[in-house]
Amino acid sequence: MKRADIVIVTPALADANNGNWQTARRWARFLAGDYRVHLTDAWCGGRGAADAALMIALHARRSAPSIAAWHAAHPRRPLVLVLTGTDLYRDIDTDADARRSLAMAQRLVVLNEAGPRRLPAELRERVTVCLQSAAARRPRSKTRRHLRALMVGHLREEKLPGTYFEAVQALAGREDILFDHIGGGLDPALAAQARALARQQSRYRWLGALPHGATRDRIAAAHLLVHPSRIEGGAHVVVEAVVSGTPVLASRIDGNVGLLGADYGGYFEPGDAAGLATLPLRARDDPSMLAGLAAQCALRAPLFDPAQERRTLLSLVAALLPPHAPENPDERPRKTR
Repeated sequence: MKRADIVIVTPALADANNGNWQTARRWARFLAGDYRVHLTDAWCGGRGAADAALMIALHARRSAPSIAAWHAAHPRRPLVLVLTGTDLYRDIDTDADARRSLAMAQRLVVLNEAGPRRLPAELRERVTVCLQSAAARRPRSKTRRHLRALMVGHLREEKLPGTYFEAVQALAGREDILFDHIGGGLDPALAAQARALARQQSRYRWLGALPHGATRDRIAAAHLLVHPSRIEGGAHVVVEAVVSGTPVLASRIDGNVGLLGADYGGYFEPGDAAGLATLPLRARDDPSMLAGLAAQCALRAPLFDPAQERRTLLSLVAALLPPHAPENPDERPRKTR
């Protein structure tokens, strides 16, 4: 039997090196054994690869033109909308295109356990929680000469890198606490701040955008991952830290709590640089704190198993594309006497 075609629309392809691209690439790999999968940053109709049986679209606002074109061309074909952090925690409140995308989708996917409660009650029956995954790595033995904190996130306002910068400055007297930062300078003003901080503080290094493999190596080598965002749908970098045995310090927002759990001990309030600064200080001076965070992360790690994410995704798609559906989903089987 001919395998059905699926198109995945993501506003970010490989050159963006961000979370949307990592999700799209991983899902394409998970689906490839059962479906023919096509990745694109825009869908505008046509035949062949563009004439798929199902669309998975990441980002309600940024993929809105593709979603609208799909719905107009194939109103009976299923559409799965994956809600990103800016979708879920901003755009669906303020952007008409994002709200139209919600209305057109047969299924909505959120990437953290707290995500469904952010949606109106009438939409929740359409929601699937699909926690992202990453391959586990054996926890590394790490030096005791210093503590190294690492932030991974492009320099843009939603990630609140300024909170990290201020925490670095607050701990200027601690030569035994080091700070690294991986991420592209998307916001020129924030990039200028990062360069200035690196000149002023030798313990802070802005490493720029690195390849995914190199980033994972640095996450595994760090004592702490710091994730200060004000908006997150379910950050893949947090998942990568947890499955690498690296504890996380995270802002107390739904996107982080929905990954790490409500009782996790490494939260600080969004934008609270002073509160953030106390946590690496405690982790350095009290080894039991670091061990406790690592133990909590280890309990969460099985939730981020690639096999579990693949099962959730395949189950979702199979429910929308029955295995014996007609080759053209717009056609209905004819009745026979």
